[in-house]
Amino acid sequence: MPDAIDQQLRVELDDLERRGLRRETVLDGHDVGVDFGSNDYLGLSRDPAIAAAMIRAIEEHGAGGRSARLLRGGSPLHEQCEAAVASWLGAAAGLLFPSGYQANLGLVGAVVGRGDAVISDRDNHASLIDAARLSRARVHVHEHGDLEDLERVLRACSGARRRLVLTEGVFSMAGDKAPLREIDALCREYDAWLVVDEAHSVGVLGRDGSGAWSELAIDSGHRLLARVVTGGKALGVAGAFVVGSSTLRAQLIHRARSFLFTTAPPPALAGGLLAAISRCRQAASERAALHNNAQQLAERLGLPSPAAAIVPVPIGDAGEAVRIAGVLAENGFYAPAVRPPTVASGASRLRLVCHSDHRDEDIARLAEVLLKQPRGRTVDDSLVVAQAPLTCVVGTDTGVGKTVVSAVLLRAASSVGAARYWKPVQTGEDDDTACVAELADACAEMLLPNLLSYALPASPHAAAAAEGRAVELSDLQAALRDHRINQADAHIILEFAGGLLVPLSLEPLVMQADWLAGMNAQVVLVARSGLGTLNHTMLTVEALRARGLRPAALFLVGEPHPSNRATLAAVAEIDRIYEVPLWESLSVDVIDAWLQDHDVARLFDG
Repeated sequence: MPDAIDQQLRVELDDLERRGLRRETVLDGHDVGVDFGSNDYLGLSRDPAIAAAMIRAIEEHGAGGRSARLLRGGSPLHEQCEAAVASWLGAAAGLLFPSGYQANLGLVGAVVGRGDAVISDRDNHASLIDAARLSRARVHVHEHGDLEDLERVLRACSGARRRLVLTEGVFSMAGDKAPLREIDALCREYDAWLVVDEAHSVGVLGRDGSGAWSELAIDSGHRLLARVVTGGKALGVAGAFVVGSSTLRAQLIHRARSFLFTTAPPPALAGGLLAAISRCRQAASERAALHNNAQQLAERLGLPSPAAAIVPVPIGDAGEAVRIAGVLAENGFYAPAVRPPTVASGASRLRLVCHSDHRDEDIARLAEVLLKQPRGRTVDDSLVVAQAPLTCVVGTDTGVGKTVVSAVLLRAASSVGAARYWKPVQTGEDDDTACVAELADACAEMLLPNLLSYALPASPHAAAAAEGRAVELSDLQAALRDHRINQADAHIILEFAGGLLVPLSLEPLVMQADWLAGMNAQVVLVARSGLGTLNHTMLTVEALRARGLRPAALFLVGEPHPSNRATLAAVAEIDRIYEVPLWESLSVDVIDAWLQDHDVARLFDG
């Protein structure tokens, strides 16, 4: 019955509405006020010469692509614009795809597969993330812009057949530039290859707008495999190119499924891109105006100098971001809120995009409206909702020692600064909060009350059901958000109930791992040290990796087992592994003595 699934979908949409994440399409992209939201950086989407070129292409070659390129779809204009983009970027060849999403999926899937490793920046665009996941290669995520973490991952991937590093030239949400020269040097050292998505840098950066990579002027010896150039941003049209060697182009023609099995882009798109590339190369004055506008806006808002055209304004709460975007719309500005899943939970923002044709008075008035908005808690007098850093304690199973480790972590965090402990869901008669209070010598201020408590010692969904109740993910998310704002000056230690894949609810199915994935938190994994821990620990690590998470530390609880520790150190890719013995008597003094010999406080010093 269609009505049945529609009813289920309406429940999901209502949940998005409550969390401030419901979206609607903008029906008229031009009637939205002064545009600070689209990626039409140079205003080329309205360029008369480009529009005329598209009309000529239709008149000469027809409206449709007709079939896939290998079935004689497309037109001569397709290869002409591919040659033009390659010449512009100083490469041997290019290949046109219908969209940037398809270009990334086709490229990554054509180059790597089983036995290979893909290393992706945590802030990469969804198309790169999905391309990595669908490639069937082993996916590794490193912290955003963190060269030390990238090197750690590359070192750990030494056994892979091929290593592929994915990054954006200018990141689409934060607007910062990737350290491409340093990434390339690491790729050389560790025999890896580099893909740079230039969606937000081509047309904006580099000589003649040729992108972030071209700014480096590296002529030889580099490890650049490909650049992805989208046609719907600075070029003002649509589609996307993969630019690289002639051999890479041939490989894509044979192996890129999103190229092989899709109808060619229409001739009008290819004709428009050909004209747009020529126009963009000559747009030096527009680029200068664009950079001046972005710099001026950032200065007025008291924000860091932007790398290109994107000026992000951190807000934090999704509902607050939507409210401020609405105020801007009422004042004649289009500047939409960016919310999960586009960004992590708690990291909602306004993504202000500067264009070359913005006027000084537009920028001044936009800044004036923004600066008048109530800011709640602020950091450095900017439009930031401050949030407490968060460490989540997860286990491979129930009874592995998470509560003792939580006490150890609270004690260590307290030696660095203010800290709080929170067990949001408590099941059974044991009082883990009271246990942590005793072991960590924690005062009442350091202990946040359980949000949910159930008598049955079972998983949250079963314990709640036994009392005719249900665990609502939205309630947990709201409580965590409030704690992170209200305790912004402290570090919160959050202990989960049971293992990582324990359900919070069955209808809809929500596991603890699903909540964790949206938290933007440091993860600490707790496991038994003895027999059987290798399988349980690695299954949990794999579940974390599947959600783009990597434990900052692993605590092995029980009688030390040197072989298990050595094996996990080799295969789990976790930097810090601590062994916690089964102490005969638990006390603050025992924990403090152990902490003197272990650098756990380093987890909280940054």
